[in-house]
Amino acid sequence: MQPWREMYIAALIVAVAGVTAGATEVDPPTAALVPIFNGRDLAGWRVSAGDCWRAADHVLVGESDADLTGSMLYTERSYGDVIVELEARFRGEIDSGIMLRRPEVQVQIGVSRSLKRDMTCSFYVGSYPEESRAARAADVLVAGDWNRIRVAARGDTFTVWLNGVQVSSYTSGRHARPGPIGLQVHAGVPMKVEFRDIRALEP
Repeated sequence: MQPWREMYIAALIVAVAGVTAGATEVDPPTAALVPIFNGRDLAGWRVSAGDCWRAADHVLVGESDADLTGSMLYTERSYGDVIVELEARFRGEIDSGIMLRRPEVQVQIGVSRSLKRDMTCSFYVGSYPEESRAARAADVLVAGDWNRIRVAARGDTFTVWLNGVQVSSYTSGRHARPGPIGLQVHAGVPMKVEFRDIRALEP
């Protein structure tokens, strides 16, 4: 093999490794999880307030109303131990999240109102515990495009993967009661967030 060809192949291997470093095959695979959004309407979900949610073309859209009322969208069903997976797309300084259990555990999507910076995939439980912040998320997040987020709640341990990379975890026995899966449009913030391929599985 010619030297230039060997150098080219070596460089290609390094480039591919750099892109995929840290990414893993999640278990169970996405196909094993059950869709909980039908892509057509909000059947199986309930809206807490406002007029912020709509479904169209297999995408669930959460968008601020004129009064910036804010709203939560919850599954009608409650879950204890569960794996939740979805794709999310957003632009700008939105403030959203995925909610689990009771008392609620929130996985942040977008900018924290209190910290004034992006905390995507970090845990919020009235504050952002330092050990549960997703320090690696910025390296994995694809800005302005679809990102796959998986949250696993098993006993007292909560774990988040972003685009196949584990980016945060949180352990606390305080959030023990089953609760609905929730999605958020934050009050007082002009924002739009989109979700698709929303799935869940009780392991």
